[in-house]
This record gives sequence, C-alpha cells and structure tokens, in this order.
Amino acid sequence: MAEGSELGDVYGATIERIKAQAGDKSRLGMAALMWVSHAERPLQADELCHALAVKLGSTDFNASNAPSISTLVSCCQGLITVGKEASTVRLIHFTLQEYLSAHLDVFSGPHSAMAEICLTYLNSQQVKALLTVPSPYAPGTRFLKYCSVYWGVHAKRELSDSARSCALELLKENYGSIPTKLLLNQVLYSYGCEYGTCSPFSGLHCASFFGIVEVAAALVAMEFYDINEGDFLGYTLLAWASRNGHEGVVKLLLEREEVNPDKPDDLDRTPLSYAASGGYEGVVKLLLEREEVNSDKPDDGGRTPLSYAAQSGHEGVAKLLLEREEVNPDKPDNYGQTPLSYASEGGYSGVVKLLLEREEVNPEKSDDGERTPLSYAAGGGYEGVVKLLMEREEVNPDKPDNNGQTPLSYATMYGHNTVAALLQTRKAVTSIRFKAQKTFKRRRLNGDDN
Repeated sequence: MAEGSELGDVYGATIERIKAQAGDKSRLGMAALMWVSHAERPLQADELCHALAVKLGSTDFNASNAPSISTLVSCCQGLITVGKEASTVRLIHFTLQEYLSAHLDVFSGPHSAMAEICLTYLNSQQVKALLTVPSPYAPGTRFLKYCSVYWGVHAKRELSDSARSCALELLKENYGSIPTKLLLNQVLYSYGCEYGTCSPFSGLHCASFFGIVEVAAALVAMEFYDINEGDFLGYTLLAWASRNGHEGVVKLLLEREEVNPDKPDDLDRTPLSYAASGGYEGVVKLLLEREEVNSDKPDDGGRTPLSYAAQSGHEGVAKLLLEREEVNPDKPDNYGQTPLSYASEGGYSGVVKLLLEREEVNPEKSDDGERTPLSYAAGGGYEGVVKLLMEREEVNPDKPDNNGQTPLSYATMYGHNTVAALLQTRKAVTSIRFKAQKTFKRRRLNGDDN
C-alpha cells in the first residue's frame, strides 16, 4: 500500500478514471462512491443498488432498474468492496475515506443529493401503497428502512429547494405514514412501539425530531398543526427539538406566542429537562429566557433539570441552572439521590466542584440506600471526585450504607487501589484527630490544662 501524498495521487487518478468512463458507468461509479462514503451507516449491497435505481422527479420506483452490485464494483474501479458474509459495501481502505473527507470537491452537495433520493423513494407510489406492515427485506422495499431513518439526517446537513419540496410532500400527511412508522420503530424501539401503534406523530413532529428548520418553518406557517400537541409519548414539537439539541427549531418554536415552553410529557419531563440531560447549552439558554419555564421542575421521578445535567456531567448547563435563584442545588429525587450524588457517581469532578461551592449542598447527604456521594465516587474509582469530597470535614470516609458497605469497602471490592489508599489515609487521620479530641476533653474534665 502506498503512503502519504503518493496514496492521494493514486486515489485522485482512480477517481479521474471513474469520471472518464463511457456511457452510464461514470454516473454509477461516482454515485456509488458517494453513497458508500457518505451514508450514515454501512449499506447492504441491495440497498445501494436500489438507491441508484431511484429517478429524481419520478413518482414510480422500478426495482428492475437497479444495477447489479458487480456492475457497481466495476464502475468504481476497485474503490469499493463487498463483504462476503454480511454483504456490506465498504470503501477499499480507511485512507480513502480520509482522502474524500479532505477533498470536498469530489462530490457536489452529497447530503442534499442523498436526501432528495431518499425522499423521492419515500414519495413513490410503491411506498405510499404499502398499507400493511412492510418488511425491510421484502422485494421492492430494500431501501425503505434506510430512507425512513436517515433522510432527515442528510436533509439537515444540506437541503436543496428540491429536497425541501419533497420533504413537505412527505410530511404533509399528518399521521401514520410507513416512513414515520419505520423511523419510530428503529429509533424509539426502547419504548416498545410497534407499527400502527405510534400515533399521533405528525409531520411537524418528524421535522422537529430531525431539526430541519426550513421544513419545520414551512409546516408551522401552514397553521393546520396544534403547536402544543403531544405525540404518543406526550412529546411536544419543542420537546423533540430540545431533546435532540436542535437550536434552530427551538428558536423558531419559541417565537410563536401560542407555544407552551414548559409543557411536560407523559413522564412530567419538560423541554428544559431534555435539553439539560443532553448538555445543549444553547437550547437551555433559549428556554431559560422564557418566564413560564420552571427551571427546577421535577418529573415524576423527582428528577430536576439540574439532576439530569449533573448525571451526564454537563458542567456548562449545570452552571447556567445554578445561576437561577429558584434552583435547589441539593434537591433529592424520589430515591434520595441529589445532583451531587449523581455527579459523584459519574465521576464528573467539574460538576462536583460547582455543587460543593454552594452552601446549601450537603456533601454527606445519603440516598434511600444510605449511600453517600463519597460512596458512589469510591465505588467508581474516581480519584478526583474523592479528593474533592474528602476536603470537607463533615464527610465520613467510613460511613456504611444499608448493606454495611463503606466507601473503602467499595473501592477495595472493585480494585480501585489508589482511591482505597486515599480513604485509608483519611480514615487514619480522622482516627488520630478523634483520639486527640477525646484526650483533650478528658483533661479538661479533670482540670488538667497541660
């Protein structure tokens, strides 16, 4: 294998040979290379073949127009390969991906082109005619699953006017389209959602989910959506945009007078709760500008936005929330865990330091299982957090939980020797200090001041 600039010259020369091929070979070769190098996940051979069978502007998809995978490999002059076991199409070497990433002029607007192809496929008569649950491996639907899940990802990155029109055509169907069901089944499987059960979930919910500002703005302007409507999980448009960190869509929605920026979902989680959990500082700032937003509102588990930010180690978000007077930095959830407890459990020393600077925070506060922040930090082996907590005199390094386990025993159990040594040193110092205090008190009682 060649190296450095020599390898780049080889790739460049090969791409020029692909472009110089006669007939349809040049188009197929460059299109296949574009898909393999820019797809959101590795494509199966039949998915790639169907992608290249899509004719832009056509409402009819004919699977018989799909080129064979051997034809595509040939047209790519050896730059793509097909796995024998999984039939996954990949670039010949990771250095080719690096080359293409460094030479953006090889393809013109790849993500916009891919979004338009996906949307053309989803808007085809064949897909719209699917009235029953489709199999992603059934004849004629090989490309359906990829398009449903990733068209919006490509569209958010680059959006042409044509792709925008195709997206609006797809999303104007308010509920229940096959692509929407496939999207939900793939992305939200953890909620136990099955085809036909995930409703309502409107086109505007979908645009907010993907964060495509131009499409969301056009749908909002149509004014046939209830901007505060919850979907099958109770998520509003604002909740989806906040959950996924789509600052542009959040700003768009917050400009509407009728939007409720603090509407909770079925678990009593608000848009701010989701934004804080994801660490999206820009979204958090936008939401906190609204007076209606309760920055310390607990969900049905007693978790506040600060609790979620602390658990994920989002120091910037935690700082924003701690600047709000109404936020209680030591508020326990339904299981007794405080933000400090969660930050210590995750080993996030930056957040721990922020919280310990607040007088209201009790560094020794136990949860319902009598585990302290130090217990969690020691169990995780987080030396930095352990040091911060042990700087506080009230922290007891030998305090047992409901199972009789101490911070030292947790550190020892999980093999965190450095943390164990720190705790043993603190334990020894505490023991000496306790004995000295006891001796001093006894002497005072006996009238011996010497």
